[in-house]
Amino acid sequence: MKQLFLASLLGSTIALCSAAMAADTDLKTLEAAAKAEGEVNSVGMPDNWANWKGTWDDLAKNYGLKHIDTDMSSAQELAKFKAEKDNASADIGDVGAAFGPIAVKQDVSQPYKPSTWEQIPAWAKDEDGHWALAYTGTIAFIINKKLLHGSEAPKSWADLKTGKYKVSIGDVSTAAQAANGVLAAALANGGDEKNIKPALLMFADIAKQGRLSMTDPVIATLEKGEIEVGVVWDFNGLSYKAKMANPDDYTVLIPSDGSVISGYTTIINKYAKHPNAAKLTREYIFSDAGQINLARGNARPIRAEHIKLPDDVKAQLLPNEQYKGVTPIKDADAWEKTSKALPQMWQEEVIINMQ
Repeated sequence: MKQLFLASLLGSTIALCSAAMAADTDLKTLEAAAKAEGEVNSVGMPDNWANWKGTWDDLAKNYGLKHIDTDMSSAQELAKFKAEKDNASADIGDVGAAFGPIAVKQDVSQPYKPSTWEQIPAWAKDEDGHWALAYTGTIAFIINKKLLHGSEAPKSWADLKTGKYKVSIGDVSTAAQAANGVLAAALANGGDEKNIKPALLMFADIAKQGRLSMTDPVIATLEKGEIEVGVVWDFNGLSYKAKMANPDDYTVLIPSDGSVISGYTTIINKYAKHPNAAKLTREYIFSDAGQINLARGNARPIRAEHIKLPDDVKAQLLPNEQYKGVTPIKDADAWEKTSKALPQMWQEEVIINMQ
């Protein structure tokens, strides 16, 4: 029995070592192929967003990859991939989570699973490797403590109902951030992707109190002192706070009674002229170094709980425990339908109550 067990253990060990060697060999092969291609061209991945500059600089330094980016929206990226299939100018793009499955349906993506695949949560990736969120966005509050006039800073959606401050969520008819803010409020109040009524009732009540502000919570309005409590993506809130003259006047937090978490995924163009460079780019983005680059841009990396962030980077982000109660979108199709109907519902059920 012991001999059989030893043989079995030895066989397993050899198999594991072989798998590790194969993975290592595959990565070396990928690196060589990417270096031979010599460049990777992106869309929607500009230097100043999520610190993509750090990743492009690393890819140039480590692998000699030249790079050009053209900034555009998620929908424009997929349209570009499709329109240029006979002569692709882009190899890889960064799109909102909802556009990952759309890329697959439109047949404009190709799969690649990075070596850290198992550390990516199941909700945040396509089982075939066509897409995987590299960093997340969670709806948060940004609070200008100096403008609350003695009111206690809100820590939850429940607090928003009884506060004395103005609440700014932005334009739900045009901004994905604002629409997801409504969904986050719905989830925290017992709703879901099909039922956002609890959020509409909450915001209608705030509007009746004269506390719903139509001012967009963006850096310009924050700098002017026009935002008391803003509903924003966490990475936006953290970036805004860092740029303020007095960052300590601001608090960014995830509401304690729940929020929605989403994010951004790379899409490798099915028709890419430099497919190996694009795959190596994704591999690097999901490595520890690539994830730390994203964190330096105030984007919470998807592998946040598996990597040790440098102290200065860790200090930029919210602690992991604030994310314990967040919920990913479970029914993307239902949310797509609801979000299309949201502008009219918002107008009829919330804006009508503004004083």
